[in-house]
Amino acid sequence: MKHSLYYKFILGYLVFGLLGFASIATFSAQLMNKNQVKNQAEAMYDEANLIASAYSSVYQGKKQDLDSVYPQLQAVAKFVRAEIWVVNRQGIIVVDSEQNKRAGTTIEGFDPTATGNKSYCTGSYYGLFPYDVLSVSAPITGNYNTYGYVLLHLPMSVIWEMSNSNLNVVYITAAILFILSLTILLVFTNTVYFPLKKITEGANEYAAGNLDYRIELNSRDEMGYLAGTLNYMSGELNKLEEYQRNFIANVSHDFRSPLTSIKGYLEAIIDGTIPPEMYEKYLTRVISETERLTKLTQGMLTLNSLDSKGYLSRSSFDINRVIKDTAASFEGTCEKKNINFELTFSDNIQMVYADLGKIQQVLYNLIDNAIKFSYQDSTIYIQTRIKNEKIFVSVKDTGIGIPKDSVKKVFDRFYKSDLSRGKDKKGTGLGLAIVKEIIQAHGENIDVISTEGVGSEFIFSLPLATNL
Repeated sequence: MKHSLYYKFILGYLVFGLLGFASIATFSAQLMNKNQVKNQAEAMYDEANLIASAYSSVYQGKKQDLDSVYPQLQAVAKFVRAEIWVVNRQGIIVVDSEQNKRAGTTIEGFDPTATGNKSYCTGSYYGLFPYDVLSVSAPITGNYNTYGYVLLHLPMSVIWEMSNSNLNVVYITAAILFILSLTILLVFTNTVYFPLKKITEGANEYAAGNLDYRIELNSRDEMGYLAGTLNYMSGELNKLEEYQRNFIANVSHDFRSPLTSIKGYLEAIIDGTIPPEMYEKYLTRVISETERLTKLTQGMLTLNSLDSKGYLSRSSFDINRVIKDTAASFEGTCEKKNINFELTFSDNIQMVYADLGKIQQVLYNLIDNAIKFSYQDSTIYIQTRIKNEKIFVSVKDTGIGIPKDSVKKVFDRFYKSDLSRGKDKKGTGLGLAIVKEIIQAHGENIDVISTEGVGSEFIFSLPLATNL
């Protein structure tokens, strides 16, 4: 970012402020001046009409006696800061508020109708003023006759002065608003720029591989949510990286052991360490180790397929029948250890909605584990019960159990407790991981309850078919 976004925002803010002030100065001045001229012209026109009314009583075609109203004319001229003339119909100035300096002067080209439908005009008024003035005229009438006109001339400089006084208020107000709007910049800095800077620093740390970095941002807005999301992401990536390291280490370990055995047996056969009459024995061991590698590879492929979405093929089936069939497939293994099954079902037929093949795999792995870690002459209990519109399946053994510190890890891939390593030499450590993946893919849960030296119980849930 290199501060460019922040500087661009400040530059844009300043440009906006300057352009806004220039626009206000330009358009407001024009509107204010135009409005001031119009308002002043209306006020002057009213004064001109009052003066015309006063003069109409002495100026009705008779002998003119204007001295009686002259003091009033001077007072009004001083009040409105304008020069007032009384002009006859021929355009000759009869009375002038400025000590009659212009009395007797003829206005060349005088035409009271030149203003059209307006009562005022601006300019030098027939060249009689060296500067621009606002001129307003009102007729002096009586007995349906027009005897002359009252003219008021106000210098435009006076109007600009009044307009500028009003504009100064506008400029000061605009400046105050611009200064107050700096709070927007401060809010942006505190709520957007600084948090965004922290988030950018965090992203750079993550890109550099420092997934332990934490973005310290506690605001409860979008920035805080983004920072929390990135912190969560880094934590998950860190866990994934740790998992990958453990995964590679476990895979390497589980592959190295059978490969070392295979290599050792074959080298011993080639160099003659193992006599020909013993070939069959050791080649059988080689085949056993290759089967172990095949099983390990197949388990990894199964987990990889379980990581993909939408792999389940659900249907309705009787979970009791699946349990019976799966338990029956272990008949030969159970006879060797004299292990019995005790099946307890909540009903004769219990329909569930799940992937039949995957659930068979779950039951096979759980029963296989129960048999491996059970003692001679023991019993494995398999039970189903209905609760909260779900069916819960329990597989319980009375074997060696799981150490307390290993209970939470039994579903991790390649994990084997110290006790299981002694009992299950051919295991891959993937069976329970596969079981958990399958159950979670169904949107259900699996739990384990175990006491070392007493036994273990695995319980998982499935949705009832009748509730779909």
